[in-house]
Amino acid sequence: MTVINQPVTVSAFYFIGQEMKTFPRAIEHRGQLVTFQTGLRYLVQRGQEAVRLFDMSATDGQTYRLRQDGSSWTLLGRRSGEEQ
Repeated sequence: MTVINQPVTVSAFYFIGQEMKTFPRAIEHRGQLVTFQTGLRYLVQRGQEAVRLFDMSATDGQTYRLRQDGSSWTLLGRRSGEEQ
């Protein structure tokens, strides 16, 4: 995985299931729009603080790991389809 660790803007969301779980549909990173097809969401509890992590498969064939901390989003890293 290529480590990026930079703030991003989530420009679109989608919702899954009866609980209406939120997932990012698209982000803006370095002036480019990245669109996601599917993803996984993890909830990590650190003491009183909860952070959500997302592994999102994009239309460019790469997987992006995002962190949501309150209203802030960070692109933690990116992995190409060939990496294991």
